[in-house]
Amino acid sequence: MKQQVHKPSPAFIAASWAALLLGAAAYLVGLFNAEMVLNEKGYYLTLLLFGLFAAVSLQKSVRDRVEGIPVSGLYYALCWFALLVSLLLLLVGLWNATLLLSEKGFYGMAFALSLFGAVAVQKNTRDLMATGADERSIPPLPSSE
Repeated sequence: MKQQVHKPSPAFIAASWAALLLGAAAYLVGLFNAEMVLNEKGYYLTLLLFGLFAAVSLQKSVRDRVEGIPVSGLYYALCWFALLVSLLLLLVGLWNATLLLSEKGFYGMAFALSLFGAVAVQKNTRDLMATGADERSIPPLPSSE
């Protein structure tokens, strides 16, 4: 039985984008202004990118399974693993960082807000495509003839 997909409201779409952009911008501005060596900044930047990708990939895999679209167990497990590893690496990095406790909390909350925003934006994008409300169509892959 196919579930009915509802078009997300413009307010939820705006809130999702705001969460993603505010979370990522806050994290990146904090990172830019932090008194860290460049390799530490690179570590935290990579964690943000890895975490965003893992969260979106997991959300898509979960939704595919709910909608009956086949997702291999290995890929599904890797999505969970990647998300948990990104969170664990952030936790370990912040635990060992020589930052104030308030700064550590700031990075953790900005990271979490970014992940939530990315998942919500991806959900909205998929819902808009499913309802036909997104007029931008994805071009077909070229045939291998």
